[in-house]
Amino acid sequence: MLNKVVVRYLDGTIERGYTTDFNPNKEVFHLMVKNRDGEKPVIVRTNTLKAVFFVKDLNGNGHSALKKSFDDLKGIKVYGKKVKVEFFDGEILYGITNGYSVQRQGFFFSPIDKASNNERIFAVLNALKEITFL
Repeated sequence: MLNKVVVRYLDGTIERGYTTDFNPNKEVFHLMVKNRDGEKPVIVRTNTLKAVFFVKDLNGNGHSALKKSFDDLKGIKVYGKKVKVEFFDGEILYGITNGYSVQRQGFFFSPIDKASNNERIFAVLNALKEITFL
């Protein structure tokens, strides 16, 4: 399956492209990125990442997330565990997860703002300052 992703490295570098072989249990996956000469494959090591953002559009949608906390969802039924994710770089994201384990290298969560360009996010545990279940 072809996935549009934005990869954010621990050093702040960002790459946009496509992947067909991302697996949360593997240490490496391939990212196809566009350059002046067409496309080139890049080998991505998960332990060098902050997160992998599975997106609707590689260029973004110009939407600044309006729903930044669960207070914005009052009265709306959610399925899964509510989570607040704080990265070492200071970014804080709110979402819903159905699977989290300290035994894994990361976990998926869905953003609470359905208008967000992000469909789901894979947060790498070694990039997290704190994770709070609400």
